[in-house]
Amino acid sequence: MAPIPYYVVAGPSEYLAITGWKVTDIKLSKKALILPGQRYVRVVVSPINYTFEVQAMSAEKLPFKLPAVFTIGPKVESMDSLVLYAKLMSPHDMNSNHVNDLVQGIIEGETRVLAASMTMEEIFKGTKEFKKEIFDKVQLELNQFGLLIYNANVKQLVDVPGHEYFSYLGQKTQMEAANQAKIDVSEAKMKGEIGAKLRQGQTTQNAAKIDAETKIIATQRAGEGKKEEIKVQTEVKIFENQKEADVAQANATLMAQKAGWAQSAQLAQVEANKAVAIREAELQSEVEKKNAISRTEKLRAELLSKATVEYDIKVQEANRNLYNNQKEADAILYQKQQQAEATKAEAEALFYARQQEADAEVYAKKKEAEGIVALAQAQGFYLSTLLKSLDGNYAALRDYMMINTGVYQEMAKINANAVQGLQPKISVWSSGLGGAGLEGGSGSGGSMKDIAEVYSMLPPLMKTVHEQTGMLPPTWLGTLTNTDTA
Repeated sequence: MAPIPYYVVAGPSEYLAITGWKVTDIKLSKKALILPGQRYVRVVVSPINYTFEVQAMSAEKLPFKLPAVFTIGPKVESMDSLVLYAKLMSPHDMNSNHVNDLVQGIIEGETRVLAASMTMEEIFKGTKEFKKEIFDKVQLELNQFGLLIYNANVKQLVDVPGHEYFSYLGQKTQMEAANQAKIDVSEAKMKGEIGAKLRQGQTTQNAAKIDAETKIIATQRAGEGKKEEIKVQTEVKIFENQKEADVAQANATLMAQKAGWAQSAQLAQVEANKAVAIREAELQSEVEKKNAISRTEKLRAELLSKATVEYDIKVQEANRNLYNNQKEADAILYQKQQQAEATKAEAEALFYARQQEADAEVYAKKKEAEGIVALAQAQGFYLSTLLKSLDGNYAALRDYMMINTGVYQEMAKINANAVQGLQPKISVWSSGLGGAGLEGGSGSGGSMKDIAEVYSMLPPLMKTVHEQTGMLPPTWLGTLTNTDTA
């Protein structure tokens, strides 16, 4: 009996992965009619939470644990990603740990590689960057399976038993914070004690100042009161003395009237008079003493006032002299600064001028050197071209250069100047057709006679040049042979 087609509908979080007849690779659909020769698998596309505790090691070879929770699922927006996910899950049961093992392997591998390139301090302080780096690298690997990281949460780093790095680091941070707090408390306490002592000192100073001023005023008032008291006492004593003098005068008159009375009465009167005189002298002495004390206090007050005024005057004069000296010193300093700035500006201008001259000289030397180099290059190219044109014949090049530069003409001129005024013996040779001598012979040489005679003169001429200058003729002109005989 032939199979019967049937209609299948996927769940809300499912897709139907259909393969088989009339399906090239794989077909995803929410609902489909399953034909004979076709198969389907329900692919769950809901994201799943994966919890891991990755053990890694930092660049300092310090192990640690990284608890992480990843929410991973297929990319439902992209059919290509769903196809990749369906191919990944179709051979397995949806409840298997295949995806869990795959994701855990990728996360552990990328975490270990990233942690090995960072120090523990960088990992601890840059948790956010560390998490983002892991997220990006893991997502890059999951793209080939059509998976997407919907959420990633990296928990607090945990120490591996026997390697309590984070615990010690936390203790270190706590101790540093505690020590800093102690330092802050000590500094605050120190500032408080210093401020209290400062206020107490200022209070004591102000109180002492007020006490001193009070004592001065009290002493002044007491002195004035003492003066008034002495003045009153003096006036009283003077009045008493006057009254006693009047009484003594009256007594003397009475005694004179009673002189005639008894001798005892006279003697008593004399003694009384003497006693009165002695008492008067004593009172007068006390009065003089009081007057001396009064004059001393007055003189002292006058001298003290004068000394105070002189002191204030001298202080003002000293302040004025100090101010004038400071102004003179400031003026001298300003003048010195202006002179120094002028000298500096002059030196900078001189330095700039010398630098410009040096730069100009260097530029001129540079251009001269460039000209020499260019001339040498041109001459080299010129000589190279000539030598190439002469097929590498160095002797021909030398002869050409000597002829072109007028060396032979200069030699002839020098020889002519050398024999000028002399009577050299010049021999002229002929070819033998007409004999030898200055007059010539009677032979006939035809039209080539003169030319033959010129050519017959060349060998002796070249030999003479060679003897006088040591130079040989060019090869194209001829060679000298040794014709001397023993």
